[in-house]
Amino acid sequence: MKLLSPLVHGVVDYAVVAAFALAPTLFDFGGNAATISYVLAAVHLSLSLLTRYPLGMIKKIAFTTHGAMEAAIAVALVAMPWIAGFADTENARNFFIGSGIAVALVWLTTQYRTNQVLLREADWHPHQHSGRAATV
Repeated sequence: MKLLSPLVHGVVDYAVVAAFALAPTLFDFGGNAATISYVLAAVHLSLSLLTRYPLGMIKKIAFTTHGAMEAAIAVALVAMPWIAGFADTENARNFFIGSGIAVALVWLTTQYRTNQVLLREADWHPHQHSGRAATV
């Protein structure tokens, strides 16, 4: 059962941005882990702002594409401590593994393909939103 609507998912997305931005300070880690956390905050903020869902601002990325990207990010988050060489830093390692699990749970419980989302994506025409007149 998919519990999270696109609106609720958007709220969670912006909370994730805040979590990645604040984690190095709250959990006392620095170096590669902190840099990656700040970059992920910026990437997730960009993804959220660009997604065609209720809390997106620019609406260029389909919500289903947003979901696929989050699935990949969830896997990368769990592996990141070993990939980036901070697996021995317990606070950072645990934050990234926990974040990966949390993002995976959000992905598993979100209604990416609601009728409302599919209709919005089917009716989406970039030229209507670019400030230029549509041509036929």
